[in-house]
Amino acid sequence: MSQAFPQQEPDNCLTLRRLTHLIYGLFALGLISAGFFGVATIAAIVLAYLKRSEAAGTLYAPHFDWVLKTFWWGLLWFALSALGTFIFIGWITGLIALVWVVYRIAKGWLALFAGNTPNADF
Repeated sequence: MSQAFPQQEPDNCLTLRRLTHLIYGLFALGLISAGFFGVATIAAIVLAYLKRSEAAGTLYAPHFDWVLKTFWWGLLWFALSALGTFIFIGWITGLIALVWVVYRIAKGWLALFAGNTPNADF
């Protein structure tokens, strides 16, 4: 009687788990550096879009969606905040948007470490 064992991927292979960690890390690097490494954030988003189809139907697909939604909603709120600086409310909304984006990245990355999908519940 033979048993089928799942094949182990080699250590040098970029698995979806490692790729998802890389995406979160690049996004966080771009955010922490206050835009100095903004290319890292763009690279994270491009990578998420390119590998999204490979992650479909896996545990990592919601993480890709989570990062992409965080980026686009964050970009929208940062742009609106930049416009709002003319009436002096943009600084407050910009700070709120920054806290929200950091919270979303931290929550998603911690869920990945735990092997869970990120959820929008508070």
